Amino acid sequence: MAEQLQTDIREDRGTKNARRLRQSGKTPVILYGHGKDNVAISIDTASIQAIIRRGQRLVELTGAVSENAFIRDLQWDTYGINVIHMDLTRVLEGDTVEIEVSIELRGSAPGVSSGGVVSQAIYSLTLECPVMEIPEKIEININELELDEVITIADIDIPGNCTLLSDPTTVAVQCILRLEEEEEEGLEGEVAEDGAE
Repeated sequence: MAEQLQTDIREDRGTKNARRLRQSGKTPVILYGHGKDNVAISIDTASIQAIIRRGQRLVELTGAVSENAFIRDLQWDTYGINVIHMDLTRVLEGDTVEIEVSIELRGSAPGVSSGGVVSQAIYSLTLECPVMEIPEKIEININELELDEVITIADIDIPGNCTLLSDPTTVAVQCILRLEEEEEEGLEGEVAEDGAE
């Protein structure tokens, strides 16, 4: 479901005007695509930040512009904290998009009780999805992950309406022996060798 964002037409362009806009709590935005003219708009910065925190990419523009759009690009400040510019592309109901979808682990790996630790190798997948049906996240069940076992991207359940674009042979998560135990064993061996001299 698309999140709503209130829009205003941005009459003045340029760096100084953009800075002034940001100081007033708005973010400069460009809307483009589907053969229509580019439109310079502004959107409340707090609303943008809230949508980004929730991982939403599809938005419904209201106010000065009434269209569905997809967050195509975000520009951040030097510290990577605040969005200073956003690119939106128009979308229609039948459109598909290529998108990074976050991965979330679910359950408890039995390999942990055997001295292992769960190591997540990747945190997102690249999918092609209908723009109106983008999954919020992809869950990986680790309830059967034993020590020294791996789960690859090919093992992950992908929604039937999506096409996987990431390499299916990539390891997503694994259960490996705790590093501390290996280091302790190494230290014990060194002590034993020293004592033998």
